[in-house]
Amino acid sequence: MTLRAELGDLVTAIDHVGIAVPDLDAAIAFHRETFGLEVAHEEVNEEQGVREAMLRAPGDTTGAAIQLLAPSRPDSTIAKFLDRSGPGLQQLALRVTDVDAACDALRAKGLRVLFEKPKRGTSDSRVNFVHPKDAGGVLVELVQPAESH
Repeated sequence: MTLRAELGDLVTAIDHVGIAVPDLDAAIAFHRETFGLEVAHEEVNEEQGVREAMLRAPGDTTGAAIQLLAPSRPDSTIAKFLDRSGPGLQQLALRVTDVDAACDALRAKGLRVLFEKPKRGTSDSRVNFVHPKDAGGVLVELVQPAESH
């Protein structure tokens, strides 16, 4: 069975694209004023050391979002990304129905996922990441939304 067939029932949508930014408030203002996007959700994820905001087109409540990620501490992954690469596209996130099953299928095909167990993501989602070296140079996030979302 191909990887496509194994993951085809698990992947339901492009969830968001993540953009690393040094200043969350300035980035929100830019996207609001330039593109008319609205903040759908904003939070601090202490475990990952980020301040983040999910932006969507006006009136869109379920479609793909832009996730702005700013470091909340200097040792966070986003701070390291900014130091190495500067601001810009940091990841592509796919919405999945079962992040554990998706990770198991990827591992079975020899792909690396970054965490042994999924971590808490935005709005209490469960997330894990496919190593960029196994995904054409792109950090792919797998997002299983929280039950209430």
